[in-house]
This record gives sequence, C-alpha cells and structure tokens, in this order.
Amino acid sequence: MVNKRKNREPREKKENTPRNYWMLVVAPENFRVTKQEGFTVQGLQRSLKKKAQRIEVGDRLLFYLSRAQQFAATATVTAPYFEDHKRLWKSIKPEEDFPHRIHIEAAEILEDEEFMDAREISPRMEYVKKWTPEWWPLAFIGDLHLIPRKDFSLIEDEMKKLINARTAKAS
Repeated sequence: MVNKRKNREPREKKENTPRNYWMLVVAPENFRVTKQEGFTVQGLQRSLKKKAQRIEVGDRLLFYLSRAQQFAATATVTAPYFEDHKRLWKSIKPEEDFPHRIHIEAAEILEDEEFMDAREISPRMEYVKKWTPEWWPLAFIGDLHLIPRKDFSLIEDEMKKLINARTAKAS
C-alpha cells in the first residue's frame, strides 16, 4: 500500500480546535468543589496519571455526575497537566488526594435543577452504542473517557439551550 501523504506537508492542528473530548465522571460532591473553586482547576485520581498527561491545552471536558446520572457542565483545558497534593476533593480512599491537576475554564454550567438526565440523552450518544441498551450505564464506569466530538457537541448544545431558556426567562 502506497502512503499518499508521504510527499505532503504534515497537517497542522487548526488553532482553537480541541484534539480530545473527555468525559470526566465525578461524584456530585466533588463537582461542587470544582464549582466552588470557580471552575479553574480539576483534580484527577492517582490512577489516572497516564490519561492526565495526555490532556492538552484546548481539550474539552464534560462533567458527568456519578450516582445522579446527570451531565452538569463543560469546560476547556487552559494549561498543561501538573501535580499538586493540596486536598480539595474527597474520596473513600484516605490516601487519594487527586494529585493530577489541570487548569480549566468553564464553558457551559447548568444550575442544579437543570442538570441533564443521562437516561434521556445517552441513547443518542455514539459512545454509548458500544453497550446494549439495557446496560448503557456501563459506558460511564471509570473516571475519565475519551468520547466522540459529536457526542460532546450533542450534550453541550443541549446545555446551551437550557442556559438560553434560563437567560430569556430572567429577562
């Protein structure tokens, strides 16, 4: 097979185009901590070091609340991965201090009563179609997942509609 790209210039990443779309599975109480921190930093568990190192500036992050099965916010990564052991987030493991950190900037943040029920939107996600319909929650086990851009956009667009409706109602 001939490599047709061999004599071409390498493709450059378009400015402001995220390379990766991540879904972060967090406990609702840890989401509140991130919110209290002004959506400026997010900690990742010790076990996620290799994934944390793959996260790049400009990547997008979707917050999925475990147990509640809800989508709550999106953010953009603003600085490379770093380590910090200041305890902000809680874990059932006493040694867990979520040391792998990324700086973020909020994009879309829903109010608690607006959180999107994953049971309603997940059947439309490409990522979830890897599982049989009755086992869709298995798609959200684990802490950090790469998801298709199409899925990220689907959820973020729905969030924008909710936020626009809230803004219109307040006017």
